[in-house]
Amino acid sequence: MLALYNLIQIVLLPIALPFLLVFVLLTPRYRHRTWRRLGFGLGALIRQKRANGRQTIWIHALSVGEVTSALPLICGIRERFPEIFLVFSATTTSGSRVAEKLMADRADLVVPFPLDILPVTATFVNRIRPDLFILVETDFWPNILNCLKRHDIPAMLVNGRISRQSMSSYRRFSFFFRPLFQTFRHLCMQTEGDRRNMIDLGVPADRVHTLGNLKFDTPSITGSTQSQPFPMTLPDQSMLLVAGSTHKGEEEIILNVFARLRASHPNLYLVIAPRDIGRGKEIQGLAASRGISSSCRSEKNSECRRLLVLDTIGELAGCYRFADIAFVGGSLVALGGHNPIEPAVMQTPVLFGPHMEDFAEISAELLTDGGAQIVEDEEAFFQAANSWIANPEHRKQAGLAALACVKKQQGVIERHLKLIQTLISAP
Repeated sequence: MLALYNLIQIVLLPIALPFLLVFVLLTPRYRHRTWRRLGFGLGALIRQKRANGRQTIWIHALSVGEVTSALPLICGIRERFPEIFLVFSATTTSGSRVAEKLMADRADLVVPFPLDILPVTATFVNRIRPDLFILVETDFWPNILNCLKRHDIPAMLVNGRISRQSMSSYRRFSFFFRPLFQTFRHLCMQTEGDRRNMIDLGVPADRVHTLGNLKFDTPSITGSTQSQPFPMTLPDQSMLLVAGSTHKGEEEIILNVFARLRASHPNLYLVIAPRDIGRGKEIQGLAASRGISSSCRSEKNSECRRLLVLDTIGELAGCYRFADIAFVGGSLVALGGHNPIEPAVMQTPVLFGPHMEDFAEISAELLTDGGAQIVEDEEAFFQAANSWIANPEHRKQAGLAALACVKKQQGVIERHLKLIQTLISAP
């Protein structure tokens, strides 16, 4: 598989290279970053930052969601192993921006992830010289994983999960994915279902562990009281509904519900955070057609109107902290849902639609414990939200139940740290 993968690169790269060079040179946001992803300047950075003799852990995350998922683990590693040299990488430009902000005082070095070309991956591994490589959730690349294996550097997957769609792809292309998964020394999955899926894909059972979701140990409920500034100044006695990670087909329902709720609760405000931040103007148009005034967070002088469209990266968790009610998107449309832990961890009662297949276990626990409700359609959404708004005590109890559900799952970071300890010698 690896030989074929690299043969295809050798054949295609000379053909594609001229077009790629033109594209990179004409696109400012890729121009500098692409050189860095090829390894230029990495050696000098490492020599400048790392003292001799320090052990190194390299942690990698694909994009913004995985970067934020990694934060509790980074905090735990920094506290448990203070002398470790921490290198953090992200693949996407947006992920790197968030990493540079969140990891500024936690990681020693933040770099882009290498392009998966054999000489490039070898350059990164030889210059970083990690004692341990940790991959967060996804972003599997053959050359980097096999390069680590050849150098006998243990690789560890954390926060692993397998959606139904991913499982179907992994089965269909098992000739490609099975060797990738088998390069890991340990695969730490979020749920027992994820663990079973990984074993079904051919990974030895003794390498696969159910350690839980890293976000269960989010710093906000384990000692840190710091929060991001809320990007919307609300009048006194106001209430806030935050709809996070929404998709096309959901905003219409949310806005209809909001308009109905405002008729009897004029102090209610709404934040919509679309999964695709480029849809801000589209959502404003939907709001305007319903007579709802709105502003986008990206606007320089965004005013406090009835609706704020959060078309920026990395601020949704800060909004959940101030929400009275949260809705988790990707669930009223058949997209598998998004993670309900973020609002639950903020003691915020949670609503989501019937399509939470990708987070089935945690959503079921939230429902059982009383911290969440399923809303099948617009009418159910209205009734559930209206009930919580009209009954502050019920809303408070639901928020407490959501937080309690998360707290009983805590200890995830400690379980990971114990496993990490077996892979590196004590600093």
